[in-house]
Amino acid sequence: MKIALIGYGKMGHAIEEIALQRGHEIVLRITDENLQELTKENIKKADVAIEFTNPQSAVQNISFCLTANISVVCGTTGWLDQLKKIEEKCKEENGSFLYASNFSVGVNIFFELNKKLATLLKPYSSYNVAIEEIHHTQKKDAPSGTAITLAEEVIERLERKQNWVNETTNNENELSIISKRIDAVAGTHAVKYSSPVDDIEIIHTAHNRKGFAEGAVLAAEFIVGRKGIFSMKNVLGF
Repeated sequence: MKIALIGYGKMGHAIEEIALQRGHEIVLRITDENLQELTKENIKKADVAIEFTNPQSAVQNISFCLTANISVVCGTTGWLDQLKKIEEKCKEENGSFLYASNFSVGVNIFFELNKKLATLLKPYSSYNVAIEEIHHTQKKDAPSGTAITLAEEVIERLERKQNWVNETTNNENELSIISKRIDAVAGTHAVKYSSPVDDIEIIHTAHNRKGFAEGAVLAAEFIVGRKGIFSMKNVLGF
């Protein structure tokens, strides 16, 4: 499989390492310093593009790949207000697109646990729920895409929570997401239910970027040769 890396920072390097280990070839590496190389001619050398840039560039990059008829896997967060626009573009171009707020296999299992726990606690209004996420100081968005996914999963299942806010809140209808930025933290997410008699908490802690990189390469392997809009649930068979 021939891969174009759009975004060649720490995640891009981690993805490259895993991809090469799995026998794939990197045919294009795009950074802020060589944006002029992101051309239709160059992207056509790839079977799939993996996009990890920033919220300001993601939509343009994804649209470019879809127009060029190149499958695209995106892990950039912070741009989801335009997700429907991209999904419509994918359908118009008969393309293939996969977005994930987190590609880690462990995190995607964590998502399933989060949904199950929210369902189990739905009848018990004495439990209030809050989410905490910790990332490295270079992370550009807050809350993290993973934290937003966790929050939306909870809100979908708990009628007493109507929306999330990125702060501590005393409003019973709001779900609090607390974001912390600490040097050299790959990513920690905790969902905590508290009642007057006990606490129930689930936590996922990433030790490094390897899990995210492996999942992104798995997603790229999955999407090549397929048409449509996919998620990590499709990749992992959940």
